[in-house]
Amino acid sequence: MRVDSHMHTVLCGHAIGAPIEYATAAVEQGIDVMTFTCHIPMEWKAFGQAGIRMRRDQLDHYRQLVHDTAVQAKPLGVEVLCGIEAEVYPDEARLEPMDEILAEYEWDFVLGSLHAQCQSYLIWLKENKIKDDYMRIDSYFRHLKDGAQSGRYDSMSHPDVIRTYGVVNEFNPAEHEAVIRDFLQAVVDEDVCMEINTSGLTKGDFEVHPDPLILDWASEMGVKLTIGSDSHRPHSVGQFFDTIQPMLHDKGFKDLHYFRGRKRLRIDMPTWD
Repeated sequence: MRVDSHMHTVLCGHAIGAPIEYATAAVEQGIDVMTFTCHIPMEWKAFGQAGIRMRRDQLDHYRQLVHDTAVQAKPLGVEVLCGIEAEVYPDEARLEPMDEILAEYEWDFVLGSLHAQCQSYLIWLKENKIKDDYMRIDSYFRHLKDGAQSGRYDSMSHPDVIRTYGVVNEFNPAEHEAVIRDFLQAVVDEDVCMEINTSGLTKGDFEVHPDPLILDWASEMGVKLTIGSDSHRPHSVGQFFDTIQPMLHDKGFKDLHYFRGRKRLRIDMPTWD
């Protein structure tokens, strides 16, 4: 069994293609279960609005779109699930409208993402006088730890995305081992998952999220994994899975997880011929 637990629809404003095209691509990639996870609406404009995420009044449309795709994809042999990519942020007051959405709707899967490149986080860093790269990276992983401990999220998404989009000039995980391990330990202690996000191979330093060294620590510590392509176009579904999953197996990971109705389900790590 093979899964892809992170993909988007045109409602986010920066994805292309009809959802059924993603399902067709999943068939071609041998993927049995796919989960749409469009960016959750956020009230504060600093999180990004048009072109970044859907509006709150589009949520019902999003859910209907995914439902209709699930009906269309079932004869193809693909199960389509409805998730959401929620935000991680250090100011809890900014997350109250988001929490209302998480409580109002039934979701299959909730990702927790700290988008360090968004104005929201850049504003927080400036207001707290966190200027140099070292402090920015440590703050980022401390906030991911808080997210893992919050109870909001099923999996922590692209957990070193701070290395991309010019937020810091250089990211060397070995220099931040203590704080990164604190985050990983929170993931283990809270019994949530960490996401393997293969879109990292298409941007920045062209490496999987998280960095392979972080994956070594995660394997040693017993972190559970979800996997997602972060697809914003149909041809990206399952991207690089054929190289990343054997690498994960070599690092000692024997299984992957996905969620249905917020319930974690385990599968064997797929093998690729």
